[in-house]
Amino acid sequence: MQEKLLFDLVEELAGEETGRIVSILFNKKNVNEFLISRKMELTINQVRNILYKLSNFGLVSFIRKKDNKKGWYIYYWTLNTEKSLAMIESSLQKKITELQQELQRRETERFFVCKPCGIETTEALALEHGFSCEECAEVYNLSDNTKIIRETKSKITKKQREHELIKIELAGVREKIKKKRERAYKKIDKAKAEKRAEERAARKKERDKLKKAEAKKAGKTIKPKAKKKTVKKKVAKKKTAKKPAKKRKTVKKTIKKLKKAVKKKVTKKKVTKKPAKKRKR
Repeated sequence: MQEKLLFDLVEELAGEETGRIVSILFNKKNVNEFLISRKMELTINQVRNILYKLSNFGLVSFIRKKDNKKGWYIYYWTLNTEKSLAMIESSLQKKITELQQELQRRETERFFVCKPCGIETTEALALEHGFSCEECAEVYNLSDNTKIIRETKSKITKKQREHELIKIELAGVREKIKKKRERAYKKIDKAKAEKRAEERAARKKERDKLKKAEAKKAGKTIKPKAKKKTVKKKVAKKKTAKKPAKKRKTVKKTIKKLKKAVKKKVTKKKVTKKPAKKRKR
């Protein structure tokens, strides 16, 4: 469908019998103008005239290369897909607007026709001439707009469908171009960053060279700066305080001492009674 619409657009812009050029350039890059001339069976000047007309609208672009054998320049042509689709979209929108205006006129106004001549005119013009044809003086008949309205509506529907499809295709093409452009910008930024890094390294090298030369003149030797070692900090682990274990042995000893002390106290309290001496009679 895209190729057919391009065919119609080229014929509209560059004239009849020029649409054939679309099939030669469609989905191709840098096509030799002599090849186009041979396929279209036209002279090279005729082909160039068609291509220059399309170039003025931005539909095609070219590069030129010098032929080393013959000494003249040969042009290589490429179809600009994005520009072509954008122009088709604009053309379709214009046609839809025109058809909608025509439909409105047919639905609201009356038209008159001369059947022998086949000439149709508006009610205002028919009234000016007394509802008789200027050519044959026949009386005008009221035109039936039903068929024309139906055909116009059908054309509008068709053009709207084509317009939607072209919009989708154009959005896809623009998205591809955008991504391609972003990749190109990234590549350029990367190249610039690398170039700056090289320039910084070259300047540093030059400064070091000058310092060494000055030091040599002064009779001193400059030691190269030692690279700082990156020391990793050790994270100190928190020590968990251990509870002191109970000393069983010391407890037992203290119990024994307490028992002995208690026994001594008990023995002191006991009074030992001596046996009484017998009196002499």
